[in-house]
Amino acid sequence: MSEKETDKSAGLNGGFEISKNDLPVNWLIYSPNTVPNADFKIGLDKTIFKEGKQSLRFDVINCSSTGGWQSPGFTNEFSDSGKFEGEGTYKLSFWIRNDRSKYRINAGGVAPMEGDMKNLIESDQQIEDWKYQEYEISVPKDQHLRMELNILQPGTFWIDDIKIVKI
Repeated sequence: MSEKETDKSAGLNGGFEISKNDLPVNWLIYSPNTVPNADFKIGLDKTIFKEGKQSLRFDVINCSSTGGWQSPGFTNEFSDSGKFEGEGTYKLSFWIRNDRSKYRINAGGVAPMEGDMKNLIESDQQIEDWKYQEYEISVPKDQHLRMELNILQPGTFWIDDIKIVKI
């Protein structure tokens, strides 16, 4: 239900600086190839970015408001990137911009077939300049940290500089 390009040397790739086949590496992408009944593009924006040389941009013309793999977006459990260090509390931070879309960002601890994903933010607020977001997420023993972004209504959305730090 997603596409993933992998480059172990890229680590988290939270700035979306490293890509293969026009997708940022080390992210599970809900792409035009995998999302049914949607019209959108995912791209690396080299003109609007917060850090590095580019950001991840979603241009959505039509999409489902369901979320998950049925809407444009991405997810990651961070165990492959070396950012997950076991049970504890993590600071998840990132920068976003928004032009007319509605988006949702969830995060929490998950294990196969279970988990506690919390809705961190769901909004259609216009954000004309980069806005910093920071959240603390507790992950219990035997679970992994997971983050998921979904675009729930048409518009343009950018995200950049995702960081995860165990505190």
